[in-house]
Amino acid sequence: MTAFQFGAAYLLDLALGDPRWFPHPVRAFGFMINRAEKILRWPSDHPRWEKTAGCILALGLPALVLLLCHYLILWAAGLGPGFQAFFIICLAYTTLATRSLHREAALVIDALVKGRITESREKLSRIVGRDTENLTRTEILKGVLETMSENLSDGIVAPLFYLLLGGVPLAMAFKAVSTLDSMVGYKNTRHLHFGWASARLDDVLNYLPARITGLLICLVSLLTGLSAKQAWRIWRRDGHKPSSPNAGIPEAALAGALQIQLGGPIYYGGVRAEKPFLGDDRTEITLEDYNKTVLILYGVSLSMAIFVFALAILWDRNIRPNL
Repeated sequence: MTAFQFGAAYLLDLALGDPRWFPHPVRAFGFMINRAEKILRWPSDHPRWEKTAGCILALGLPALVLLLCHYLILWAAGLGPGFQAFFIICLAYTTLATRSLHREAALVIDALVKGRITESREKLSRIVGRDTENLTRTEILKGVLETMSENLSDGIVAPLFYLLLGGVPLAMAFKAVSTLDSMVGYKNTRHLHFGWASARLDDVLNYLPARITGLLICLVSLLTGLSAKQAWRIWRRDGHKPSSPNAGIPEAALAGALQIQLGGPIYYGGVRAEKPFLGDDRTEITLEDYNKTVLILYGVSLSMAIFVFALAILWDRNIRPNL
């Protein structure tokens, strides 16, 4: 993937986000996962088989997506270099989520600002897994900040990271893994065994991106007058507290940068989940914290994009060593 193709895809994401009329591969992944789960579960509901079937799905779908993207790009080359470049740009664009993450969060906040708290809760339910029916104004704000921080890593930094490492095929395979984790990677009765492999693979692929995201939050905080020192301190102190090896890092770094407290107990399907607190409980979360988070969102996204673009230029000029 050339620097020009990457730059065009990134700017396309900033301009368009994820319009519902555009055919997004993640929707196709969701359909494939649903169908595959029904087929793979059919032979047996024994935990050993469910774990085996889950491994088949977790490894098979990303491998299929990677190979399919590779051969589609080769096919596009037969239609001319211009068409192939356009095709690569369109595919790369669908792996990025800067504009769509901001847009979905803004819909929640807009309803909240207008006093439509029921609508705000409903819109928040589209982007978080927790129960939202009884959330207070402050809890809604906290939910928005938490999902923005987590998606900074797996929705923005990680796809950019894998576009750099392996171009569109690898970035698209990562999106397949991310979709698997969001659909079957839960520790509930249905997916405890079947989703085990998907959740573990997602943890592995997000390990480096999550830590890059933490560093970039510290960097952006330093450049924008927020508390880089606290972002680093809270990341190092609290980032390991959640059960996920990755999700707590950007969330803790954001809590430190804003000098607020995130995390705490939430409900899933009416059942209370004891989530650890991240950050120090110094001030109440306000709309100003949301505005600062949007600044961090674009700052982290642009910082990572500039880094990837610079390395892509080096690749194009054959300065980057062969791997």
